Amino acid sequence: MASANQLKLLIKSHINKDDRKFLTTVLQIAAHEAKIGHTNFADELRSLVEKAKLSDIDENNYPKIFSSSTAVMTHTSTELFTVSHPTVSLRDIILSESIRNKIIRFLDENKNSIKIRQHGLIPRRHVMLFGPPGTGKTMTASVIAHELSFPLFTVRMDSLITKFMGETSAKLRSIFDYISQHRGVYLFDEFDTIGSKRSMINDVGEIRRVLNTFLQLLDEHRTDSLIITATNHKEILDSALYRRFDDVIEYQLPVEHSLEELIRSKFISYELKLTSLNEVVKSAEGLSYAEISKACDDSIKHAIIHNKKVVSQESLMHMLVERKSFH
Repeated sequence: MASANQLKLLIKSHINKDDRKFLTTVLQIAAHEAKIGHTNFADELRSLVEKAKLSDIDENNYPKIFSSSTAVMTHTSTELFTVSHPTVSLRDIILSESIRNKIIRFLDENKNSIKIRQHGLIPRRHVMLFGPPGTGKTMTASVIAHELSFPLFTVRMDSLITKFMGETSAKLRSIFDYISQHRGVYLFDEFDTIGSKRSMINDVGEIRRVLNTFLQLLDEHRTDSLIITATNHKEILDSALYRRFDDVIEYQLPVEHSLEELIRSKFISYELKLTSLNEVVKSAEGLSYAEISKACDDSIKHAIIHNKKVVSQESLMHMLVERKSFH
């Protein structure tokens, strides 16, 4: 449950009519409840916060936000976003030292954005993440949103791209209008959908116009909202994109040290009986963070179903090998 300090913060923020502080405190309570296993209660708290924030949206002037847990879709709506309030923190994600340092620098600049702007400088606001699937790109966006107490808006590329000439560019402008009015973290996942090279043989004029629109809007962006793009295919992105981003960060499959750290982190609440960690690590080589995490979860679920109090090394290695067979 909420600590005494959190209860005092809730009461003070209510008295001061500080809705932002009130909702931030509720999210902190939700994060704590999720960490100690009260996931249903944590989800209910996050859902209530989403409802509170969504109630402030002016549907007449801005694109409707589609929240996976609270909003109702209608055929007349322009559903361009999903909105969430992540609870995963920087300490919960396993990253290489190089990437972690870049993320910390990005967070530090935004936590001190007022101080930086007072000296005529602009904090980092635009980040491109690229690398194989399952290596932590999307989770990094969640971490940034949580660490800065921002909502995370994920652009729905399936709703953004249309077959009608000019409509996709118009939707992009609508998104950036919203970005300028509502501070948050905005994730363009699978960004190669609109960011591919304008010289590609199979390119059509409409996609070139969409990319030009995006470049123009990114250049014009002046607010403290943060824009993150993620792609598995950096090689097909247009070269004009790179200079528009403050950071371009490459994600890779986990190396041996990261594999050990990830596997150990998955067996904090459930015991893993090991005879040789090296053998397990070798079984995990070539898999992404997401795949290894799923294999660990599968081995724990197997133990639970069969009333076993520990996960055997053989069971975990079997799940890892099974994941490799999907490739």
